[in-house]
Amino acid sequence: MARRNDTRDRVVRTAAALFRSQGYHATGLNQVLAEGGAPKGSLYFHFPGGKEQLAAEAVAHAGQELGDALREVLARQEDPVEALRSALWLLSEGLAASDFRDGCPVATVALDAAAQSETIRRACAGVYDGWRSAIAEHLRTRFPDADELATVVLAAIEGALLLARTRRDLSPVDAVAARLGALLGKATP
Repeated sequence: MARRNDTRDRVVRTAAALFRSQGYHATGLNQVLAEGGAPKGSLYFHFPGGKEQLAAEAVAHAGQELGDALREVLARQEDPVEALRSALWLLSEGLAASDFRDGCPVATVALDAAAQSETIRRACAGVYDGWRSAIAEHLRTRFPDADELATVVLAAIEGALLLARTRRDLSPVDAVAARLGALLGKATP
C-alpha cells in the first residue's frame, strides 16, 4: 500500500506533467488520478482546495525542479553568455525530446488559468520570480543592472520557448541565444 505522501507526490508530479503539456483547462482530475495511479477519494483528501490547489502546487513543484536545474547550469559557467546558452540548450533539449508537447511548466498554466485564479497566478508569479532571481544572482557580479537584465533574459527565454513550441522548431531558441549573447557582450562593463 502506498504511503500518504507517496500518493500526494505522485499526483502532484502527474498533474505537473499533464498541465505542462495540455494546460489547466484541458486536464481533468480523473485523468490526473488515473495516470497517477491514485484512488479517486485521495484528491480531496490531499487537495481540499481541489483542482486549483493541485495546479498551484504542481506549478510550484515543476518550477522548483526547473529552477534547481537552472541554478545548477548557471553555477557551472562563470561567463554569463555561456551560462545562458547552456540554460537555453537544456530547455530546448527537453522541448525537442517531448516532440514539442512540453513547453515551460509554468507558461502553459499561466496562459490558461492565471487570469481566472489568484491562487494559480500567485504560484506562477512566485516561480517566475525565483527564476528571475537566479538569473539576476548569476549576472550580478558583472552587471550593475542585473535585476532588470534578468527580467529581459527571462522574458526572451519564455518567448523563445513559446515560439519554438508553436512552430515546432528550435530556431527561435537559437536566435534568442545568439541575441542574448550579443546583448550581454555589449553590456559587459
